[in-house]
Amino acid sequence: MKLSLARDVTLTPVDSGAVLLDGRRGRYYQLNASGSAILHKLLDGDTPAAAAASLSESAPVSEERVHQDVLALVRSLSEADLVEVTQ
Repeated sequence: MKLSLARDVTLTPVDSGAVLLDGRRGRYYQLNASGSAILHKLLDGDTPAAAAASLSESAPVSEERVHQDVLALVRSLSEADLVEVTQ
């Protein structure tokens, strides 16, 4: 799976995580620090499993739970047309 930001979507880091701006609709979406870390890893080419493994090392949560959260984040961002997912 390859993830990229959708056209006209910008990602900006902020103290609490990151903000996505959908320039097509003029809407902002905020990600907490974990969501931002996951999104950056996926945009850098990590697989969801690799991103989950990396994040679970620093969080008191099982790798399986983090993997489910990674997939849920990808699904949410995709449904909001903020990212494009290709195989």
